[in-house]
Amino acid sequence: MKEIVTSLTQRGQVTVPAEVRRLLGLKPRDKVAFAVDNEEVRLVPVTFTLESAFGSVTPRNRPEDFKALSRVAREERVRLKTRRHRTQ
Repeated sequence: MKEIVTSLTQRGQVTVPAEVRRLLGLKPRDKVAFAVDNEEVRLVPVTFTLESAFGSVTPRNRPEDFKALSRVAREERVRLKTRRHRTQ
């Protein structure tokens, strides 16, 4: 096993050495995770994030007429307020 040493900053940050970035295929802004198993910690690339998942699932209903949805919501709000006003 090869060991590469780096320093921890006062803020608890560490620079991932270039050799490790190449080995893991990391690019700037990539996400990494610390996988903790008992007293062993591994640095692993994160391949699934909310950003990477965006758009991967087709919504069951695709509301495309936002004006109509807004109109329905306003009508429902008026209906509820009217009902509350009548019961007071």
